[in-house]
Amino acid sequence: MKLAERMQRIAEESAFEVLVRARALEAKGRSIIHLEIGEPDFPTPAHIVEAAKRALDEGWTRYGPPQGFPELREAVAEDVSRRRGICVGPEHVSIVPGAKPMIFFPMLALLEPGDEVIYPSPGFPTYESMIRTLGATPVPMPLVESRRFSFDLNLLRDKLSERTKMLVLNSPQNPTGGMIPEEDMRAIADMVRERDLIVLADEIYSRIYYEDVPVSIASFPGMLEKTIILDGFSKTYAMTGWRMGYGVMPT
Repeated sequence: MKLAERMQRIAEESAFEVLVRARALEAKGRSIIHLEIGEPDFPTPAHIVEAAKRALDEGWTRYGPPQGFPELREAVAEDVSRRRGICVGPEHVSIVPGAKPMIFFPMLALLEPGDEVIYPSPGFPTYESMIRTLGATPVPMPLVESRRFSFDLNLLRDKLSERTKMLVLNSPQNPTGGMIPEEDMRAIADMVRERDLIVLADEIYSRIYYEDVPVSIASFPGMLEKTIILDGFSKTYAMTGWRMGYGVMPT
């Protein structure tokens, strides 16, 4: 059977290829330092593991609501609101299996063939892969080291067009570790506030930083209603294999 043409546009995530090779070497007794995959090197905290065991014993093994259990959505909404200085409720939260669906689902829902998506480069390869798979046009935005791996704001202004339907931001950023400074984030918000586009804010690393606290574009005036926040439990709580992510978005 011939695969659909769109399958030719899905790119492999090379970090997982390297991970497979690295684990094969470990199985042969080699000592490996893992720099290929975005995974903490400490185990899931014991109290989380115990809570999961307890939940299984209590029978939490059946279907839940498609958007996620209300108690979890309420907890996520409270945490997101407190940490980002915004006001969202459980109706804005969707629980998903890992964070990647919050890249794919919004793009699937919002993009038409020919629409343009601006995304950071270098960046998480799934951005470009999904844009191409859906027939939209990827528009890479180079990250500038002298700007703490933020965008050149003049170049961003030039790349924005009537066909731009989505802007992907990732701060703190994978793979550079850089953050978009608050003044740059404010300038980006000013650029896109009146445009007919959605911002996909990948904030999965929002609690892994050294100095300045990361700023969410959703916290600026007029941006909450046009921003989709992508986050999850994988990085902060060393729960990569648990596949627990969430999105926060306008209803």
